[in-house]
Amino acid sequence: MIDTNVLLVANGKHADVSPECIAECVQGLQAVQAGKHVVVLDDGYRILGEYQHRTSLNPPKGVGDVFLKWLLRHAGQSMHVEQVSITESAASEFVEFPDAALQAIFDISDRKFAAVANAHPLKPSIWQAADCKWLDWWKALAAAGVKVEFLCPDDACRFYAKKFPGKELPALP
Repeated sequence: MIDTNVLLVANGKHADVSPECIAECVQGLQAVQAGKHVVVLDDGYRILGEYQHRTSLNPPKGVGDVFLKWLLRHAGQSMHVEQVSITESAASEFVEFPDAALQAIFDISDRKFAAVANAHPLKPSIWQAADCKWLDWWKALAAAGVKVEFLCPDDACRFYAKKFPGKELPALP
């Protein structure tokens, strides 16, 4: 599972991320393209639609754009992409979301990632780059069997401290 912000960071479209974070996101996306990982998406194209809305395909300008172009070409190949079904019970609410109480406070645009990870039989990790809100959510997700992998933990912590001044920094997985 790859959160959209990984593509954006790889494109250099996330202000204030470190060069190390950009490199980590670029390396992760390139590893997927090299066949080292399988991408998991929803069969309703919610994730692909978000990727397309937030990136540039014509012409691709960054590594995240190139990754999306590759993903669209390989979407039907199970060695590269697996799709699962998720059921929308209300607008941006999913039956497969791993924790009903958490879903109520979870960022609406990120719910699909947790639902897809939970719906997949292997419960793949969700790659997260610099969206610091996930620091508040990862423990509850982990308790439900869904793991969050922070590709840029230092950046996520730095953004968290800036966004929530005075609030204690959550532990990392």
